[in-house]
Amino acid sequence: MLMEVRNQIKITLITIKYALMKEMLNKVTFIMNIVFMILNNACFIVQWVIIYNLKKDVGGYTFKQILLLWALAASTYGFSHFFFSKSYSLSDVITNGKLDAYLVQPKNVLISAITSDVDTSALGDMIYGYLLLIIYGFSFKNFALFTIFTIIGGIVLTDLSTILASLTFWFNKADFIADTGNRLMTNFATYPDGIFKGFAKILLFTIVPVGIINYIPLWVITKFNIELMLLTIVICIILTILTFIIFNSGLRKYSSTNLMVAKL
Repeated sequence: MLMEVRNQIKITLITIKYALMKEMLNKVTFIMNIVFMILNNACFIVQWVIIYNLKKDVGGYTFKQILLLWALAASTYGFSHFFFSKSYSLSDVITNGKLDAYLVQPKNVLISAITSDVDTSALGDMIYGYLLLIIYGFSFKNFALFTIFTIIGGIVLTDLSTILASLTFWFNKADFIADTGNRLMTNFATYPDGIFKGFAKILLFTIVPVGIINYIPLWVITKFNIELMLLTIVICIILTILTFIIFNSGLRKYSSTNLMVAKL
């Protein structure tokens, strides 16, 4: 079992490596995609600079905490979209019978599918996240916690995207649900939780778990709490197991279109 896991990880890393090498064939485009993503993200911070010139805090957050919130949002988004880019177009893969190419490979179908491509601009998101962390206050503790939560948050984002996309096995036009869910995660991720009340706040810690991805990590980094940190790890593990269960259940209903496309 352990050997199978090691082999799967090794194969996955090789797949990502070659997908990245393909993107780097045009080095100018590769670099510009990253740079422009960093600049695009930086533009949004300007609005918070203006707001904090008018108010001392927003939703109980100081300006430095807003920087950390944006850092977490950008890095988790970047991690997920770089390493698991195809999870965000998985509905199309299922609908158009493009899973055929992964079914014949001696690898896990889900992992093979969602790691078959990379989004190079997402590297800009991750770099931007770490730049904001440096501005917030760099230390070994902050760097280590930030990196851990980037991985956890990125996996949770991928899990949610995959679960929503897997609904395509059962429902037509489920891609609309997946797209809507992914947009909600992105839109809510950069706002302080203090501005949300009642049902909206419950929603952000359950169905749209921005709280698990961004808010709790922010609390742990600013004021370390081992219980909250362990909670995010447990939720990540449970959600990942649930993702595989749902996808594999749907895979039994998958209908091949006999579309044979080689995947290297």
